[in-house]
Amino acid sequence: MPLSDRDRALLAFEARWRVHGGAKEEAIRSELEMAPARYYQLLGRLIDSGDALAADPLLVGRLRRMRDARDAARSRIAG
Repeated sequence: MPLSDRDRALLAFEARWRVHGGAKEEAIRSELEMAPARYYQLLGRLIDSGDALAADPLLVGRLRRMRDARDAARSRIAG
């Protein structure tokens, strides 16, 4: 299934964010008009899709690596 406009907006926001910095949660609310928790939930699902990987392989690969590193750190703490 091709990326929706919202999916493309999430990827574009995340790609820009690394460059701009600042108060990310506030920017999510104002630019994307959603709660940060919802943003991260949608982004997490999105980066698992092949369409997102095809659309921006460098960004999606980086986000996947970051998520995997966080998950590994959590499992070491829990474990």
